[in-house]
Amino acid sequence: MYSEYAKDEIHIDKLEVFAHHGVYPRETREGQTFYVNAVLYTDMGKAGESDELEDTVDYGSVCHFITDWMQANTCKLIEAVAGRMARDILCNYRRLFGVKLEIIKPFAPVKLPFEGISVRVSRSWHRAYIALGSNMGDREGYLSGALEAMKAHPLMEVKKVSDRIITKPYGGVEQEDFLNGAAEIETILEPEELLEELHKIENAAGRERILRWGPRTLDLDILFYDKIKMENEKLVIPHPDLENRRFVLEPMASIAPYLRHPVTGKSMKQLLGELGEQY
Repeated sequence: MYSEYAKDEIHIDKLEVFAHHGVYPRETREGQTFYVNAVLYTDMGKAGESDELEDTVDYGSVCHFITDWMQANTCKLIEAVAGRMARDILCNYRRLFGVKLEIIKPFAPVKLPFEGISVRVSRSWHRAYIALGSNMGDREGYLSGALEAMKAHPLMEVKKVSDRIITKPYGGVEQEDFLNGAAEIETILEPEELLEELHKIENAAGRERILRWGPRTLDLDILFYDKIKMENEKLVIPHPDLENRRFVLEPMASIAPYLRHPVTGKSMKQLLGELGEQY
């Protein structure tokens, strides 16, 4: 999200931290010096007008956060240091859209001349839309439970939730009517990571994948993730054939009527209007 929305940057250059990270026991036992470079992506418009610290990200606080995090945790790989710490920075400083971190290990155990070994990672908040459905047992309870699980997840924030609607089953399998809805979330998880977490929520609700388009206690589908288009064996984004599914478009049009499908360019409101009496 930061590349799309944030134009302003705060740079932290070569913050020195003594910490205990490394593959070898000596590294974690005795510790060593690391350097951290960080780019914080935010919006400085309000702070530029108000001249008040509360309207921006306190870079001094971020420096202390980085130092405390690196000294309180121990990782074998600096890749893990960078990735985990970047996520925790974003969760603790919600004025940030994204962060780039470089962890430099100037005394890495490499028996060759070098100036430093480093890794760089980029992490950011992303906007995703999730379809929710249930047609077994306590349908309302399953959908409410899924939303509570997403709200409780440290790497997700639920921003908008549609009203529930009752719809006929899709796909030709005889079964009970569905209760459907949609939610807008912001997440630090990448698409496949998000899918994995949604599957965990489904599994906790007793979801069984036996019959395609069959009955289910809980169904959570990623409809959109930023403006990306992707397809692999596990995941297709945007969700395939959503433009022909009323049980998706009606909830989506209620929370994001002007969101445009990244392939067709049509808004949710427009797609719903074109659907007619189809599912």
